[in-house]
Amino acid sequence: MKIAKQHIITKIHLIISVLIVVPVSFVYGFNPSSEFDINLNTIDEHNFFKAIMGLYLGFSILWILGIFKANYLKLALVTNLIFMLGLGFGRVLSLFLDGIPTFGYQFGTLAELFLGFYGLWVLKYQSDEDRVSSNILK
Repeated sequence: MKIAKQHIITKIHLIISVLIVVPVSFVYGFNPSSEFDINLNTIDEHNFFKAIMGLYLGFSILWILGIFKANYLKLALVTNLIFMLGLGFGRVLSLFLDGIPTFGYQFGTLAELFLGFYGLWVLKYQSDEDRVSSNILK
């Protein structure tokens, strides 16, 4: 089975996102203090992190649908770029307001911004490809 270059270009960041976001969601949901300087002391704090886990898993399911089903691809691309740029720009804001975080968060910020901007580029690339294809069919 040969995978087309266009499929790799349009979906690789969704695959990378799922491979990162799913494990991170479980860490957030079940043991955030194992990887982050976070100590949950109340039921509300545990509830909040479980909700974040659910949000991350929900988006990951949508991205997986976009990887395997063409009719979900555009929705997966849009939600991924909003998710990644939202996280990335939130972390940039924190960098200016709160100070420089640990290396893991610094790396995460760069990775989120990269994945978000890559998704934006893919949407433009996909739109250009669709435009060329529709012109050829006319």
